[in-house]
Amino acid sequence: MADQEEPDLSQENTERLLQFQDLTGIEDMQECRRLLERHSWNIESAVHDTLNEAEGSPPVYQEPDPPPRPSMRPPPVEIQPRDQRVYTIARRNPMSWLQWTYMLIALPFRFVYTTILDIFRFTLRLFKPDARRIVTDPVGDVMSFIQKFEEKYGPVHPIFYQGTYGQVLNEAKRELRFLLVYLHAENNSDADEFCRNTLTNGEVCEYINTNMLFWAASVERPEGYRVSLALRGNVQPFLAFIVCRDHKMTVVARIEGPIQAEELMTRLTQCMHENEHNLTAIRLEREERNHTHILRQEQDAAYLESLRADEEKERKKLEEQEEVKRKEEEKQRKIENKKKIEEERKQLKIVKAENLPSEPVSDEPDTIKLVLKFPNGTRIERRFLHSNSVQVLYDYVFCNENSPDEFQIVTNFPRKVLKCGDDDQALSLSDVGLGKTEMLFVQDIADDDEEDS
Repeated sequence: MADQEEPDLSQENTERLLQFQDLTGIEDMQECRRLLERHSWNIESAVHDTLNEAEGSPPVYQEPDPPPRPSMRPPPVEIQPRDQRVYTIARRNPMSWLQWTYMLIALPFRFVYTTILDIFRFTLRLFKPDARRIVTDPVGDVMSFIQKFEEKYGPVHPIFYQGTYGQVLNEAKRELRFLLVYLHAENNSDADEFCRNTLTNGEVCEYINTNMLFWAASVERPEGYRVSLALRGNVQPFLAFIVCRDHKMTVVARIEGPIQAEELMTRLTQCMHENEHNLTAIRLEREERNHTHILRQEQDAAYLESLRADEEKERKKLEEQEEVKRKEEEKQRKIENKKKIEEERKQLKIVKAENLPSEPVSDEPDTIKLVLKFPNGTRIERRFLHSNSVQVLYDYVFCNENSPDEFQIVTNFPRKVLKCGDDDQALSLSDVGLGKTEMLFVQDIADDDEEDS
């Protein structure tokens, strides 16, 4: 079957994909996308895990564990380790010779009876399976036992764990606590005696509540029956002492039979002393692993901070380079504009010089002799006709090599500016009141404009 076409990426994810490829150097785009998708498109965690794997280090960022799905089955438990302790407490009632005689005579009949009864039960189960094998409400089974226990034996008892067998196993493993499991047979006289005399004992209750978790259920209910099959608890009353050993929940001791309160606390104390080192070792290992994880996180945070600082430096460096480039371009543009303006002024001077009227002769009756003083101290003399316009005078000054770029012409006394605007172009020199001989000053107004600005 052909692979289905992958959906298009959004603009944001596409940018992340390209950035991740640049940072890791992975050429395969599909591999980059797979790594990002595995980290929920978190580019920082994806980069760090990729670099750690390349260095042979374990990944720092783990994918979030999926939420646990409810299950009827408890976590794996080692039922019969080699060093398991089994305490069997049996009743020892003295038998008379009449009882021995009756037992010997009834033995064949009892054997036949039990055989026929077993065959009948086996045949019945073929047509009608045991309802206890179908677990539908494990918490309800536990709560039902707790309610019946309190109704029959009273409120004084160890604190029952109000949850399933699997839940109490998980909590004992997570919290590194000892776990005591009790399986109760409702029609068993030994179990009734154990509950009435031992489980309701005040010292036993305080001891169990202080040192361990306590879980109990009836074997007549599906949850208790399932646990009895798993723990192989055939003798009633039945107690299992469970502890986390080598990262696996292990039944380290079994107590079968109607044990008394003092002996029960003695056996439990012995089991705790023998297995406390297992919990201590796991605690130390967890602390070391947690310390290593925190240290790794701090190192990664420092690396990220250094990476961000380098990126900020690179960004500022690029901005500075762009600013220098912009200023250089602006400077070059101003130089080119200045050259262009100068070239235009040169061309304009040539044009105006060609259009200037020639200087009249000295004996011309309608002439004016003007002395022009430039800002650099240079003086020049020239004759003009009274009929020449003020614009001709300005053009003449403009074409002179001593002329500033921007200027105005003023008289000496009384001080008056000879304006050369659009409205004054038609004014002649005689119209503005110039006599036969005049001293005029060429004033640079470009400097004044710069000071005003």
